[in-house]
Amino acid sequence: MNAVELIERKCDRAALTDDQIRWFITGVAAGTIPDYQAAAMLMAVFINGMDDDELATWTDAMLHSGEVLDLSLIEAPKADKHSTGGVGDKVSIPLAPIVAACGVAVPMMSGRGLGHTGGTLDKLESIPGFTAALDPDRFHQVLAAEGLVLAGQSDTLVPADRRLYALRDATGTVTSIPLIASSIMSKKLAEDLDALVLDVKVGSGAFMGDLERARLLAKTMVGLGAAHGLTVEAVLTDMSQPLGLEVGNANEVAESIEVLRGGGPDDLVELVSYLAARMLMAAGATGSPDEAALSVAGVIESGAALDAFRRVVAAQGGDTSVVDDPAGLPSAPEVAEVTAERDGWVTLCDARTVGVSAMRLGAGRERKEDEVDHGVGITLLAKVGDRVELGQPVAKVRYRSLERWDETAPFLAGAWQIDDEATAPGPLVIERVG
Repeated sequence: MNAVELIERKCDRAALTDDQIRWFITGVAAGTIPDYQAAAMLMAVFINGMDDDELATWTDAMLHSGEVLDLSLIEAPKADKHSTGGVGDKVSIPLAPIVAACGVAVPMMSGRGLGHTGGTLDKLESIPGFTAALDPDRFHQVLAAEGLVLAGQSDTLVPADRRLYALRDATGTVTSIPLIASSIMSKKLAEDLDALVLDVKVGSGAFMGDLERARLLAKTMVGLGAAHGLTVEAVLTDMSQPLGLEVGNANEVAESIEVLRGGGPDDLVELVSYLAARMLMAAGATGSPDEAALSVAGVIESGAALDAFRRVVAAQGGDTSVVDDPAGLPSAPEVAEVTAERDGWVTLCDARTVGVSAMRLGAGRERKEDEVDHGVGITLLAKVGDRVELGQPVAKVRYRSLERWDETAPFLAGAWQIDDEATAPGPLVIERVG
């Protein structure tokens, strides 16, 4: 087969055959198809989409482009959670140890930042010494010992997705429903799970800006899971403003630790607790929402969830002193403030604007080869529903490059809309699918 012919075929809106898809994905995984041809195919899919048969084959080919984990010797039920990406979405970091402390094994395979959204791996790697690069044997060892592992894809696990994931971020093809669904589900199906909960973000800071597209993405992923015999539940959640008060890498880890200590902002605590309870129920560890909620609250109050996080950080080479004192996490040296331009009520704190600003300051990647600055971050001091006065700080920004800050400051200031009448934020959990 010829990669150019397949790209042209997809550009002409023709469906690719099973053999063509499997040949192409095999070439991506092996590196015989160069980045520029893989990127061209991604753009063709982004523009013209895939039919159901193409998507099923594409996902299965990615799943089997490398090794698949065998976790059958782990006796506890195995569940994972994945988010489609949002601004300030650090949910996985406190959620995984909470669920593990409740007796469900969590083999969490996470990704890096895409576009304006942060990645769990980038955040975790702000912990000195922490490594997310585990081969399958070490992945299994950590999971067996701790009931929890927080890792990225190894070189041998779903290698096609690892290459395509990075290219999507650098080619403007992140928001394609077939590419999102196949990327997420190929990784999750490779984890040998019993249950999966998906957090599908909706709003300006999400890849799915409207409810109908988010619902379609959720149904697509639930269907892919069902086709492989995996119990999948999707939850649509609001991402019109950032989640929590911290946006960045190290500062989101610090906020996650605060949640594990029993604190944290209300919206973040609400979503972490809700998704943890849904994971326990999906895995069959609890029989009712009330029982699940009590279990989640109990492991936070007892300190068992924080201990689980401390142990997995140690198991993956991280400095556990930052779990007890997050001040040891990286912090950019320069500090600036964004202030309110008038008296009134905050009616908009636009998630996308905040996320893009953080990326421009170095917290994310504009190009595939960019390095992430773990110490850069934005602390929100006012969100929707808050009363502010002229000149009052609405955000504190930590940055390293004055040039970048000067370019970003006017853009970031546009994230807040202040009006005379108050507006309450909408519900955080919108609906469930599956």
